[in-house]
Amino acid sequence: MSSSQNKWLVFLVVATGVFMSTLDSSMVNIALPIIMQDFHSSLPITEWVVLIYLLTITATLLFWGHLSDRLGRGRVYSCGMLVFGAASLVCAYSPGLVWLICFRFCQALGAAMMMSTGPAIIKETFPPEQLGRTLGLVGVAVSLGLMTGPAVGGYLIEFYGWRSLFMITVPVGFLFAILGSKVLPRVIHQSGVRVDWFGSLTWALALTLACLALTHATSASWSFLVLVVVLGASVLFLGLFIRIELLVRQPLLPLDLFRERFFSMGVLSAVLSFAMLFSVIMLIPFYLDRIINLPPSRIGLVMMAVPSSIMLVAPFAGWLSDHTSPRLLPTSGLMISSLGLLLLSHLTPTMSLVRIAGNLAILGVGQAMFLSPNSSAVLASSGRQRAGVTAALLATARNMGMLLGAAQAALVFSLLFSRMTGGLDMKHFTPEHTGAFVTALHGAFGVASVIGLVGVLASWFRGKMGNKELIVKN
Repeated sequence: MSSSQNKWLVFLVVATGVFMSTLDSSMVNIALPIIMQDFHSSLPITEWVVLIYLLTITATLLFWGHLSDRLGRGRVYSCGMLVFGAASLVCAYSPGLVWLICFRFCQALGAAMMMSTGPAIIKETFPPEQLGRTLGLVGVAVSLGLMTGPAVGGYLIEFYGWRSLFMITVPVGFLFAILGSKVLPRVIHQSGVRVDWFGSLTWALALTLACLALTHATSASWSFLVLVVVLGASVLFLGLFIRIELLVRQPLLPLDLFRERFFSMGVLSAVLSFAMLFSVIMLIPFYLDRIINLPPSRIGLVMMAVPSSIMLVAPFAGWLSDHTSPRLLPTSGLMISSLGLLLLSHLTPTMSLVRIAGNLAILGVGQAMFLSPNSSAVLASSGRQRAGVTAALLATARNMGMLLGAAQAALVFSLLFSRMTGGLDMKHFTPEHTGAFVTALHGAFGVASVIGLVGVLASWFRGKMGNKELIVKN
Protein backbone atom coordinates (compact mmCIF):
# COMPACT_ATOMS: atom_id res chain seq x y z
CA MET A 1 0.00 0.00 0.00
CA SER A 2 1.37 3.45 -0.93
CA SER A 3 2.13 6.04 1.73
CA SER A 4 -0.57 8.28 0.24
CA GLN A 5 -3.20 5.56 0.65
CA ASN A 6 -1.94 4.75 4.14
CA LYS A 7 -2.17 8.32 5.42
CA TRP A 8 -5.80 8.59 4.32
CA LEU A 9 -6.53 5.32 6.12
CA VAL A 10 -4.99 6.94 9.20
CA PHE A 11 -7.32 9.89 8.69
CA LEU A 12 -10.30 7.53 8.31
CA VAL A 13 -9.51 5.80 11.62
CA VAL A 14 -9.05 9.08 13.51
CA ALA A 15 -12.12 10.76 11.99
CA THR A 16 -14.27 7.69 12.68
CA GLY A 17 -13.22 7.62 16.34
CA VAL A 18 -13.96 11.32 16.72
CA PHE A 19 -17.34 10.95 15.00
CA MET A 20 -18.23 7.91 17.10
CA SER A 21 -17.45 9.55 20.45
CA THR A 22 -19.26 12.83 19.64
CA LEU A 23 -22.25 10.96 18.20
CA ASP A 24 -22.50 8.89 21.38
CA SER A 25 -22.31 11.85 23.75
CA SER A 26 -24.93 13.84 21.82
CA MET A 27 -27.31 10.85 21.70
CA VAL A 28 -27.13 9.94 25.39
CA ASN A 29 -28.33 13.38 26.53
CA ILE A 30 -31.64 12.76 24.73
CA ALA A 31 -32.04 9.44 26.56
CA LEU A 32 -31.75 10.75 30.14
CA PRO A 33 -35.52 11.17 30.76
CA ILE A 34 -36.16 7.60 29.53
CA ILE A 35 -33.25 6.15 31.52
CA MET A 36 -34.48 7.90 34.68
CA GLN A 37 -37.95 6.48 34.12
CA ASP A 38 -36.74 2.93 33.37
CA PHE A 39 -34.57 2.71 36.48
CA HIS A 40 -36.99 4.71 38.71
CA SER A 41 -34.11 6.94 39.72
CA SER A 42 -33.73 10.55 40.83
CA LEU A 43 -32.29 13.32 38.65
CA PRO A 44 -29.11 13.81 40.78
CA ILE A 45 -28.27 10.11 40.30
CA THR A 46 -29.37 9.81 36.65
CA GLU A 47 -27.29 12.81 35.61
CA TRP A 48 -24.17 10.81 36.49
CA VAL A 49 -24.69 8.86 33.26
CA VAL A 50 -23.52 12.08 31.57
CA LEU A 51 -21.36 13.50 34.35
CA ILE A 52 -19.13 10.43 34.74
CA TYR A 53 -18.37 10.57 31.01
CA LEU A 54 -17.42 14.26 31.11
CA LEU A 55 -15.59 13.94 34.44
CA THR A 56 -13.45 11.02 33.26
CA ILE A 57 -12.47 12.75 30.03
CA THR A 58 -11.64 16.00 31.85
CA ALA A 59 -9.60 14.19 34.50
CA THR A 60 -7.60 11.94 32.16
CA LEU A 61 -7.24 13.83 28.88
CA LEU A 62 -3.89 15.41 29.74
CA PHE A 63 -2.68 12.16 31.35
CA TRP A 64 -3.28 10.10 28.20
CA GLY A 65 -1.55 12.77 26.13
CA HIS A 66 1.59 12.43 28.27
CA LEU A 67 1.44 8.64 28.41
CA SER A 68 1.08 8.39 24.63
CA ASP A 69 4.48 10.07 24.27
CA ARG A 70 5.96 7.00 25.98
CA LEU A 71 3.76 4.19 24.64
CA GLY A 72 3.11 5.55 21.16
CA ARG A 73 0.11 7.57 20.03
CA GLY A 74 -1.10 4.98 17.53
CA ARG A 75 -1.10 2.26 20.17
CA VAL A 76 -2.98 4.41 22.70
CA TYR A 77 -5.54 5.46 20.06
CA SER A 78 -6.21 1.86 18.94
CA CYS A 79 -6.57 0.71 22.55
CA GLY A 80 -8.91 3.61 23.20
CA MET A 81 -11.16 2.61 20.32
CA LEU A 82 -11.19 -1.01 21.53
CA VAL A 83 -12.05 0.08 25.09
CA PHE A 84 -14.79 2.38 23.78
CA GLY A 85 -16.36 -0.40 21.70
CA ALA A 86 -16.21 -2.97 24.52
CA ALA A 87 -17.62 -0.50 27.05
CA SER A 88 -20.45 0.40 24.67
CA LEU A 89 -21.38 -3.28 24.50
CA VAL A 90 -21.65 -3.68 28.27
CA CYS A 91 -23.47 -0.33 28.57
CA ALA A 92 -26.19 -1.76 26.34
CA TYR A 93 -26.70 -4.70 28.71
CA SER A 94 -26.42 -2.80 32.01
CA PRO A 95 -28.66 -4.48 34.63
CA GLY A 96 -28.98 -1.30 36.69
CA LEU A 97 -28.18 2.39 36.78
CA VAL A 98 -25.05 1.99 38.92
CA TRP A 99 -23.69 -0.55 36.43
CA LEU A 100 -24.47 1.80 33.55
CA ILE A 101 -22.57 4.62 35.26
CA CYS A 102 -19.57 2.31 35.85
CA PHE A 103 -19.55 1.19 32.22
CA ARG A 104 -19.84 4.80 31.06
CA PHE A 105 -16.66 5.47 33.05
CA CYS A 106 -14.90 2.78 30.99
CA GLN A 107 -16.38 4.20 27.80
CA ALA A 108 -15.06 7.66 28.69
CA LEU A 109 -11.56 6.26 29.26
CA GLY A 110 -11.59 5.02 25.67
CA ALA A 111 -12.93 8.35 24.40
CA ALA A 112 -10.22 10.27 26.29
CA MET A 113 -7.51 8.03 24.83
CA MET A 114 -8.76 8.86 21.33
CA MET A 115 -9.32 12.58 21.96
CA SER A 116 -5.85 13.08 23.46
CA THR A 117 -3.96 11.46 20.58
CA GLY A 118 -6.07 11.98 17.44
CA PRO A 119 -4.91 15.50 16.44
CA ALA A 120 -1.26 14.61 17.16
CA ILE A 121 -1.52 11.50 14.95
CA ILE A 122 -2.88 13.63 12.10
CA LYS A 123 -0.08 16.16 12.63
CA GLU A 124 2.68 13.55 12.40
CA THR A 125 1.10 11.74 9.42
CA PHE A 126 0.31 14.57 7.00
CA PRO A 127 2.75 17.10 5.50
CA PRO A 128 2.41 20.76 6.60
CA GLU A 129 0.72 21.81 3.35
CA GLN A 130 -2.11 19.30 3.95
CA LEU A 131 -2.39 19.65 7.72
CA GLY A 132 -4.87 22.53 7.86
CA ARG A 133 -7.27 20.89 5.41
CA THR A 134 -7.05 17.51 7.14
CA LEU A 135 -7.68 18.94 10.61
CA GLY A 136 -10.60 20.84 9.10
CA LEU A 137 -12.04 17.54 7.86
CA VAL A 138 -11.67 16.11 11.37
CA GLY A 139 -13.64 19.14 12.55
CA VAL A 140 -16.35 18.25 10.03
CA ALA A 141 -16.51 14.76 11.58
CA VAL A 142 -17.02 16.37 15.01
CA SER A 143 -19.78 18.61 13.65
CA LEU A 144 -21.51 15.70 11.92
CA GLY A 145 -21.47 13.69 15.14
CA LEU A 146 -22.94 16.56 17.12
CA MET A 147 -25.51 17.42 14.45
CA THR A 148 -26.80 13.93 13.66
CA GLY A 149 -26.63 12.60 17.24
CA PRO A 150 -29.89 14.10 18.53
CA ALA A 151 -31.93 13.00 15.50
CA VAL A 152 -30.42 9.51 15.28
CA GLY A 153 -30.63 9.09 19.05
CA GLY A 154 -34.25 10.19 19.21
CA TYR A 155 -35.25 7.77 16.45
CA LEU A 156 -33.41 4.83 18.05
CA ILE A 157 -34.85 5.53 21.50
CA GLU A 158 -38.42 5.77 20.23
CA PHE A 159 -38.36 2.60 18.12
CA TYR A 160 -35.64 0.40 19.67
CA GLY A 161 -35.12 1.67 23.22
CA TRP A 162 -32.24 3.56 24.83
CA ARG A 163 -29.96 0.49 24.91
CA SER A 164 -29.74 0.59 21.11
CA LEU A 165 -27.76 3.86 21.38
CA PHE A 166 -24.77 1.93 22.65
CA MET A 167 -25.10 -1.03 20.31
CA ILE A 168 -24.58 0.95 17.11
CA THR A 169 -21.02 1.93 18.09
CA VAL A 170 -19.92 -1.59 19.07
CA PRO A 171 -19.10 -3.08 15.62
CA VAL A 172 -17.53 0.19 14.46
CA GLY A 173 -15.33 0.33 17.55
CA PHE A 174 -14.03 -3.22 17.18
CA LEU A 175 -13.54 -2.99 13.40
CA PHE A 176 -11.61 0.28 13.48
CA ALA A 177 -9.56 -0.79 16.51
CA ILE A 178 -8.25 -3.65 14.36
CA LEU A 179 -7.70 -1.34 11.38
CA GLY A 180 -5.97 1.21 13.62
CA SER A 181 -3.53 -1.37 14.93
CA LYS A 182 -2.49 -1.99 11.31
CA VAL A 183 -2.24 1.53 9.89
CA LEU A 184 -1.65 4.00 12.74
CA PRO A 185 1.97 5.13 13.20
CA ARG A 186 4.05 3.31 15.79
CA VAL A 187 6.23 5.86 17.50
CA ILE A 188 9.42 4.57 19.13
CA HIS A 189 9.42 4.60 22.94
CA GLN A 190 10.63 7.99 24.23
CA SER A 191 12.57 7.31 27.41
CA GLY A 192 12.98 11.01 28.21
CA VAL A 193 9.26 11.55 28.78
CA ARG A 194 8.09 11.31 32.39
CA VAL A 195 4.44 10.83 33.27
CA ASP A 196 3.21 13.11 36.04
CA TRP A 197 1.49 10.38 38.08
CA PHE A 198 0.93 12.39 41.26
CA GLY A 199 -0.30 15.40 39.32
CA SER A 200 -2.74 13.20 37.42
CA LEU A 201 -4.03 11.63 40.65
CA THR A 202 -4.54 14.89 42.56
CA TRP A 203 -6.19 16.52 39.52
CA ALA A 204 -8.64 13.62 39.19
CA LEU A 205 -9.43 13.61 42.92
CA ALA A 206 -10.01 17.38 43.03
CA LEU A 207 -12.46 17.22 40.10
CA THR A 208 -14.27 14.12 41.37
CA LEU A 209 -14.82 15.45 44.88
CA ALA A 210 -16.01 18.84 43.59
CA CYS A 211 -18.46 17.12 41.25
CA LEU A 212 -19.76 14.87 44.04
CA ALA A 213 -20.34 17.90 46.24
CA LEU A 214 -22.23 19.74 43.50
CA THR A 215 -24.51 16.83 42.66
CA HIS A 216 -25.23 15.80 46.27
CA ALA A 217 -25.70 19.26 47.78
CA THR A 218 -29.48 18.71 47.79
CA SER A 219 -29.33 15.08 48.91
CA ALA A 220 -30.96 14.26 52.26
CA SER A 221 -28.30 11.60 52.86
CA TRP A 222 -25.55 14.23 52.92
CA SER A 223 -25.29 16.43 56.01
CA PHE A 224 -23.86 19.94 55.83
CA LEU A 225 -20.71 18.70 57.58
CA VAL A 226 -20.14 15.98 54.97
CA LEU A 227 -20.61 18.52 52.19
CA VAL A 228 -18.08 20.90 53.75
CA VAL A 229 -15.55 18.07 54.27
CA VAL A 230 -15.86 16.91 50.65
CA LEU A 231 -15.52 20.45 49.30
CA GLY A 232 -12.56 21.07 51.60
CA ALA A 233 -10.87 17.89 50.40
CA SER A 234 -11.41 19.00 46.80
CA VAL A 235 -9.74 22.35 47.49
CA LEU A 236 -6.89 20.56 49.29
CA PHE A 237 -6.21 18.24 46.36
CA LEU A 238 -6.39 21.18 43.96
CA GLY A 239 -3.77 22.98 46.04
CA LEU A 240 -1.57 19.87 46.04
CA PHE A 241 -1.99 19.59 42.28
CA ILE A 242 -0.86 23.19 41.74
CA ARG A 243 2.09 22.66 44.08
CA ILE A 244 3.15 19.50 42.23
CA GLU A 245 2.85 21.17 38.82
CA LEU A 246 5.11 24.01 39.95
CA LEU A 247 7.80 21.57 41.11
CA VAL A 248 7.99 18.78 38.51
CA ARG A 249 10.12 19.07 35.37
CA GLN A 250 7.44 17.80 32.98
CA PRO A 251 4.13 18.96 34.47
CA LEU A 252 0.76 17.62 33.43
CA LEU A 253 -0.48 21.21 33.20
CA PRO A 254 2.12 23.90 32.36
CA LEU A 255 0.90 26.63 34.71
CA ASP A 256 3.32 29.22 33.34
CA LEU A 257 1.02 29.60 30.33
CA PHE A 258 -1.60 31.14 32.61
CA ARG A 259 0.69 34.03 33.55
CA GLU A 260 -0.39 35.74 30.33
CA ARG A 261 -3.80 37.34 30.81
CA PHE A 262 -4.83 36.91 27.18
CA PHE A 263 -4.30 33.16 27.43
CA SER A 264 -5.85 32.62 30.87
CA MET A 265 -8.95 34.72 30.12
CA GLY A 266 -9.40 32.90 26.81
CA VAL A 267 -9.32 29.51 28.54
CA LEU A 268 -11.64 30.74 31.31
CA SER A 269 -14.16 32.08 28.81
CA ALA A 270 -14.06 28.70 27.02
CA VAL A 271 -14.95 26.92 30.28
CA LEU A 272 -17.82 29.33 30.95
CA SER A 273 -19.07 29.11 27.35
CA PHE A 274 -19.45 25.34 27.51
CA ALA A 275 -20.92 25.54 31.02
CA MET A 276 -23.63 27.80 29.63
CA LEU A 277 -24.24 25.50 26.64
CA PHE A 278 -24.45 22.28 28.64
CA SER A 279 -26.84 23.78 31.17
CA VAL A 280 -29.32 23.87 28.30
CA ILE A 281 -28.39 20.52 26.76
CA MET A 282 -28.82 18.87 30.16
CA LEU A 283 -32.34 20.13 30.95
CA ILE A 284 -34.13 20.86 27.66
CA PRO A 285 -34.76 17.13 26.90
CA PHE A 286 -36.62 16.84 30.24
CA TYR A 287 -38.70 19.92 29.40
CA LEU A 288 -39.59 18.59 25.96
CA ASP A 289 -40.39 15.16 27.40
CA ARG A 290 -42.34 16.06 30.56
CA ILE A 291 -43.91 19.44 29.71
CA ILE A 292 -44.34 19.47 25.92
CA ASN A 293 -44.88 15.66 25.82
CA LEU A 294 -42.83 15.10 22.68
CA PRO A 295 -41.74 11.61 21.60
CA PRO A 296 -37.95 11.01 21.59
CA SER A 297 -37.67 11.31 17.80
CA ARG A 298 -39.12 14.84 17.85
CA ILE A 299 -37.04 15.80 20.88
CA GLY A 300 -33.97 14.90 18.85
CA LEU A 301 -35.10 17.07 15.94
CA VAL A 302 -35.68 20.09 18.19
CA MET A 303 -32.29 19.61 19.86
CA MET A 304 -30.61 19.63 16.44
CA ALA A 305 -31.17 23.40 16.35
CA VAL A 306 -28.01 23.99 18.41
CA PRO A 307 -25.41 21.89 16.50
CA SER A 308 -26.99 22.74 13.13
CA SER A 309 -26.65 26.48 13.73
CA ILE A 310 -23.08 25.99 14.97
CA MET A 311 -22.16 24.04 11.84
CA LEU A 312 -23.74 26.65 9.54
CA VAL A 313 -22.19 29.72 11.18
CA ALA A 314 -18.77 28.35 12.23
CA PRO A 315 -17.08 28.61 8.78
CA PHE A 316 -18.12 32.26 8.42
CA ALA A 317 -17.05 32.99 12.00
CA GLY A 318 -13.66 31.40 11.34
CA TRP A 319 -13.15 33.59 8.27
CA LEU A 320 -14.35 36.71 10.08
CA SER A 321 -11.99 36.07 13.00
CA ASP A 322 -9.01 36.51 10.66
CA HIS A 323 -10.20 40.05 9.85
CA THR A 324 -11.29 41.36 13.26
CA SER A 325 -9.93 41.88 16.75
CA PRO A 326 -9.18 38.58 18.54
CA ARG A 327 -11.50 39.56 21.39
CA LEU A 328 -14.37 41.25 19.51
CA LEU A 329 -15.93 38.22 17.81
CA PRO A 330 -15.64 35.77 20.76
CA THR A 331 -17.12 38.37 23.11
CA SER A 332 -19.96 39.13 20.70
CA GLY A 333 -20.64 35.41 20.39
CA LEU A 334 -20.93 34.98 24.15
CA MET A 335 -23.30 37.95 24.31
CA ILE A 336 -25.53 36.35 21.68
CA SER A 337 -25.44 33.02 23.54
CA SER A 338 -26.41 34.80 26.75
CA LEU A 339 -29.33 36.38 24.90
CA GLY A 340 -30.44 32.94 23.75
CA LEU A 341 -30.28 31.71 27.34
CA LEU A 342 -32.30 34.66 28.60
CA LEU A 343 -34.98 33.82 26.02
CA LEU A 344 -34.92 30.17 27.10
CA SER A 345 -35.37 31.26 30.72
CA HIS A 346 -38.87 32.39 29.72
CA LEU A 347 -40.06 29.02 28.38
CA THR A 348 -43.73 28.24 29.02
CA PRO A 349 -45.77 25.01 28.90
CA THR A 350 -47.52 26.24 25.74
CA MET A 351 -44.58 27.71 23.79
CA SER A 352 -44.44 26.63 20.14
CA LEU A 353 -41.73 24.26 18.94
CA VAL A 354 -40.65 26.80 16.32
CA ARG A 355 -39.98 29.39 19.00
CA ILE A 356 -38.17 26.88 21.23
CA ALA A 357 -35.97 25.76 18.33
CA GLY A 358 -35.38 29.40 17.38
CA ASN A 359 -34.13 30.24 20.88
CA LEU A 360 -31.85 27.19 20.78
CA ALA A 361 -30.55 28.32 17.38
CA ILE A 362 -29.67 31.76 18.80
CA LEU A 363 -27.66 29.99 21.49
CA GLY A 364 -25.92 27.94 18.78
CA VAL A 365 -25.11 30.97 16.63
CA GLY A 366 -23.44 32.64 19.59
CA GLN A 367 -21.43 29.52 20.34
CA ALA A 368 -20.28 29.31 16.71
CA MET A 369 -19.10 32.93 16.82
CA PHE A 370 -17.15 32.20 20.00
CA LEU A 371 -15.61 28.73 19.61
CA SER A 372 -13.37 28.88 16.55
CA PRO A 373 -12.19 32.51 16.96
CA ASN A 374 -11.43 31.99 20.65
CA SER A 375 -9.54 28.75 20.02
CA SER A 376 -7.50 30.36 17.24
CA ALA A 377 -6.64 33.34 19.42
CA VAL A 378 -5.61 31.20 22.41
CA LEU A 379 -3.51 28.91 20.21
CA ALA A 380 -1.79 31.90 18.60
CA SER A 381 -1.07 33.50 21.98
CA SER A 382 0.84 30.44 23.21
CA GLY A 383 3.14 30.21 20.19
CA ARG A 384 3.78 27.42 17.71
CA GLN A 385 6.12 25.43 19.96
CA ARG A 386 3.38 24.95 22.56
CA ALA A 387 0.46 24.49 20.19
CA GLY A 388 0.06 20.81 21.12
CA VAL A 389 -0.26 21.34 24.86
CA THR A 390 -2.49 24.37 24.27
CA ALA A 391 -4.86 22.32 22.13
CA ALA A 392 -5.02 19.71 24.91
CA LEU A 393 -5.73 22.45 27.45
CA LEU A 394 -8.56 23.81 25.31
CA ALA A 395 -10.06 20.33 25.02
CA THR A 396 -9.82 19.96 28.81
CA ALA A 397 -11.42 23.39 29.27
CA ARG A 398 -14.31 22.42 26.99
CA ASN A 399 -15.00 19.23 28.91
CA MET A 400 -14.62 20.98 32.25
CA GLY A 401 -17.19 23.54 31.12
CA MET A 402 -19.60 20.79 30.06
CA LEU A 403 -19.12 19.11 33.44
CA LEU A 404 -19.70 22.36 35.34
CA GLY A 405 -22.76 23.26 33.27
CA ALA A 406 -24.45 19.88 33.60
CA ALA A 407 -23.77 19.69 37.36
CA GLN A 408 -24.90 23.28 37.97
CA ALA A 409 -28.09 22.88 35.96
CA ALA A 410 -29.13 19.69 37.75
CA LEU A 411 -28.24 21.15 41.17
CA VAL A 412 -30.22 24.39 40.78
CA PHE A 413 -33.15 22.66 39.10
CA SER A 414 -33.38 19.90 41.73
CA LEU A 415 -33.09 22.40 44.59
CA LEU A 416 -35.87 24.66 43.27
CA PHE A 417 -38.17 21.82 42.20
CA SER A 418 -37.80 20.14 45.59
CA ARG A 419 -38.57 23.36 47.48
CA MET A 420 -41.73 24.04 45.47
CA THR A 421 -43.09 20.49 45.67
CA GLY A 422 -42.51 19.76 49.33
CA GLY A 423 -39.30 17.78 48.89
CA LEU A 424 -40.19 15.74 45.79
CA ASP A 425 -37.68 14.64 43.15
CA MET A 426 -38.20 14.70 39.39
CA LYS A 427 -39.00 10.98 39.38
CA HIS A 428 -42.27 11.85 41.17
CA PHE A 429 -43.27 14.41 38.52
CA THR A 430 -46.96 14.58 37.59
CA PRO A 431 -48.81 17.16 35.44
CA GLU A 432 -49.80 19.09 38.57
CA HIS A 433 -46.11 19.88 39.11
CA THR A 434 -45.80 21.66 35.75
CA GLY A 435 -45.59 25.11 37.32
CA ALA A 436 -42.84 24.03 39.70
CA PHE A 437 -40.93 22.39 36.84
CA VAL A 438 -41.02 25.50 34.64
CA THR A 439 -40.04 27.79 37.53
CA ALA A 440 -37.11 25.52 38.42
CA LEU A 441 -36.06 25.49 34.76
CA HIS A 442 -36.13 29.30 34.68
CA GLY A 443 -33.93 29.39 37.78
CA ALA A 444 -31.35 27.00 36.32
CA PHE A 445 -31.20 28.94 33.05
CA GLY A 446 -31.00 32.21 34.99
CA VAL A 447 -27.87 30.99 36.77
CA ALA A 448 -26.48 29.82 33.42
CA SER A 449 -27.12 33.32 32.02
CA VAL A 450 -25.04 34.81 34.83
CA ILE A 451 -22.26 32.32 33.99
CA GLY A 452 -22.50 33.50 30.38
CA LEU A 453 -22.23 37.16 31.38
CA VAL A 454 -19.11 36.39 33.46
CA GLY A 455 -17.75 34.71 30.33
CA VAL A 456 -18.46 37.89 28.35
CA LEU A 457 -16.43 39.93 30.85
CA ALA A 458 -13.57 37.39 30.84
CA SER A 459 -13.48 37.41 27.04
CA TRP A 460 -13.54 41.20 26.72
CA PHE A 461 -10.97 41.93 29.42
CA ARG A 462 -8.44 39.42 28.10
CA GLY A 463 -6.30 42.32 26.90
CA LYS A 464 -3.99 42.30 23.89
CA MET A 465 -2.19 39.28 22.51
CA GLY A 466 1.20 40.92 22.24
CA ASN A 467 3.94 39.84 19.83
CA LYS A 468 2.61 36.33 19.42
CA GLU A 469 -0.43 37.76 17.69
CA LEU A 470 1.68 37.83 14.57
CA ILE A 471 1.74 34.04 14.38
CA VAL A 472 -0.10 32.73 11.35
CA LYS A 473 -3.17 30.73 12.31
CA ASN A 474 -3.93 27.43 10.62
